Amino acid sequence: MSEAESETVTIPKRSGTAFRLAQGQKLTVIDPRGMQVADLLAYNAEDVDEVISSGRTLDYAETIALTTGHVLYSNRSRPMLEIVEDTVGRHDFLLTPCSYDTFHHFYPDLPPHRGCFGNLAEALEPYGVTPDRIPTAFNCFMNVPVDGETGRLRVLPPTSKAGDHIAFEAKMDLVIGLTACSAPASNGGSFKPIDYRIEHASL
Repeated sequence: MSEAESETVTIPKRSGTAFRLAQGQKLTVIDPRGMQVADLLAYNAEDVDEVISSGRTLDYAETIALTTGHVLYSNRSRPMLEIVEDTVGRHDFLLTPCSYDTFHHFYPDLPPHRGCFGNLAEALEPYGVTPDRIPTAFNCFMNVPVDGETGRLRVLPPTSKAGDHIAFEAKMDLVIGLTACSAPASNGGSFKPIDYRIEHASL
């Protein structure tokens, strides 16, 4: 049996939040309207110098196609999150959170935005996380195909549909940063909210 699940929380478009996730709890990230990316970060709640690592995770998984059954590792090679459900099967762990610099680089004709980097920095500051401690995020629902011959990366609209989700089980006590992404190309040209909920571990 399991404890009653928490209420679903909405992250407004182009914003972010941070919260604690206890070992054994399940975090479900939901795309309520479809084609919206959510950048996810994880830190050891007892020592924020231990942080989610793209390099360690991709090395140990031996694939960039992370989905159900894969573990997201820390920079100290310890399991942080295990993907336990995934209705999409396409996410990104290569590209860094969008930022003011991203907008100047890719969208010079659009008003600049602080992006996921700025939103994460503000949300994580109360937990002692400084901007320089923000690494590559696990980009839920982001669609970044890699050309097999040239290695070229493309950012395409997410394949997620309304109500699709990905769920993680915490392998240690964590601080989580989570956004509704702000980059136009990542989200099919529009900006939408992201939902999440936390459930207690099954007993």
